[in-house]
Amino acid sequence: MGILYDYEDVVLIGKLRSQGLAYYKPEFQQQPKPPDVFLLKFWCYHDRKGLLHDVTEVLCELELTIKRVKVSTAPDGRVMDLFSSQTPDVKPIRTSEGHNANPKNELHTKKRQEDTIHRLKAVLGDAMMSVEIELAGPEVTACSQGSSFLPPAITEEIFSLELPNERSNGSAASNSLSVTMDNSLSPSHTLIQIICQDHKGLIYDIMRTLKDYKSRLACDASGWEEDSDPNKRNALSSRLRMELFRPLRVAVRSRGPDTELLVANPVELSGRGRPLVFYDITLALKLLNIQIFSVEIARHMIQDREWEVYRILLDEGDGFCVSRNKIEEGVRKKLMGWE
Repeated sequence: MGILYDYEDVVLIGKLRSQGLAYYKPEFQQQPKPPDVFLLKFWCYHDRKGLLHDVTEVLCELELTIKRVKVSTAPDGRVMDLFSSQTPDVKPIRTSEGHNANPKNELHTKKRQEDTIHRLKAVLGDAMMSVEIELAGPEVTACSQGSSFLPPAITEEIFSLELPNERSNGSAASNSLSVTMDNSLSPSHTLIQIICQDHKGLIYDIMRTLKDYKSRLACDASGWEEDSDPNKRNALSSRLRMELFRPLRVAVRSRGPDTELLVANPVELSGRGRPLVFYDITLALKLLNIQIFSVEIARHMIQDREWEVYRILLDEGDGFCVSRNKIEEGVRKKLMGWE
């Protein structure tokens, strides 16, 4: 387990935009063509703990974004895993001969598919029976966008936007988090000082919050005016505190007779989700010696924000004896980089 410590980060930002802190969504900007989505289907002779994480690790190394996962186990013990994966959104880099020197988004080519299959075989070994890779149709691509409805019990428990000091059961972590703004140190900028517990992706969480609020980062010596509107400063301060206190939502709950692990993270306005979330989830479950029965990854609009939601049913077969509190703690610590 790593050492927990306070972390102080200082960010200079320019004047907050006059239209306030509302999220900005361009209406008339032409959207680029979305990256291709591919289906990776493979059969294994038998299941084992950590299999899903090992496959996820290979796909992450190949920079493929996992959009959806389906795990099925046949009565004879064979396992069929179906991954819906998206190629990275990168532009081709052409050599003088016309070849693409950056083939990460070329999963449709035979060479790229053969390389992917070779990497999977190296991880799965003799357990793998077959692998198929094909371009997904529009109906599969549409499935990655979840419905706008989740059970009320989930939305109330997981997606609350209350600040830590507004809760009756405030924790020590929330009490040690502070965000202060100062206009006295610079005639043209607002200084933001953040003191909080360190976690994986701390700078990312600060920057995505500022970016989504359209705050201008001070990157040169131009004379931007400082922000003197206390309402805007208070709103941004509250949002930063909430985002840093709960950058991810983790819960273990009942889903009918089964146990479900639920993890959610906000999606940036650019449409990008938080990197490596599924990788950390599967690694945490592998370390806890827990197998995964099924996975659903989808995006939902909740309280005017888009969330990426992971709903994972756990395999509670013979010998399953890990408490829900231990599962939630193990997954949260891995996601936050606390061990």
